[in-house]
Amino acid sequence: MDKEKLLSRAQSMIMSSSKNPKYMTISTVKTADLFGVDPSEIDQGLNELVKEGRLKKEKMSKPPHHEVYLLP
Repeated sequence: MDKEKLLSRAQSMIMSSSKNPKYMTISTVKTADLFGVDPSEIDQGLNELVKEGRLKKEKMSKPPHHEVYLLP
């Protein structure tokens, strides 16, 4: 999985969000379908981008407690 393409896609999804501040839940299954790869590759790529500090990952404090991604 090309991390730069994944980062670009994640950034565009976050920027198109109407929420304030901008954040997005990213479905690894739907994203994997778009890229034609296994969902575990998307999950691994997103985790690597978070570790590198290129994305932020937080858990929502209110139900449904989804993990959301934000721009640093």
